[in-house]
Amino acid sequence: QEQLVESGGGLVLPGGSLRLSCAASRSIFSGNVAGWYRQGPDNTRPLVAFITSSGSATYGDSVKGRFTISRDNANNTIYLQMNNLQPYDTAKYYCKIWRRGQPDYWGQGTQVTVSS
Repeated sequence: QEQLVESGGGLVLPGGSLRLSCAASRSIFSGNVAGWYRQGPDNTRPLVAFITSSGSATYGDSVKGRFTISRDNANNTIYLQMNNLQPYDTAKYYCKIWRRGQPDYWGQGTQVTVSS
């Protein structure tokens, strides 16, 4: 009944761009904070960015000035525009939705590889 699907990952050259999408069911998306994490070779999963239901965004230091998070509430979707990608951005990117009084909801992830 609930759905959260990431897409848009792939292989890109250093300096290139990708746009990730996370489409969610309205029941888990509406009114909730949503964001992106990434898991690289060290197996940690630091926060990349998150955005409130009204559009206020917060970024991790490593992506400020290069990545932009946005959301389309009409379509229950968040996006991550990634510019000037570098090899250290290589990771599996996961969408997350925080739910008040409920377990957090995670997608299955989409792989981003930045390599020449």
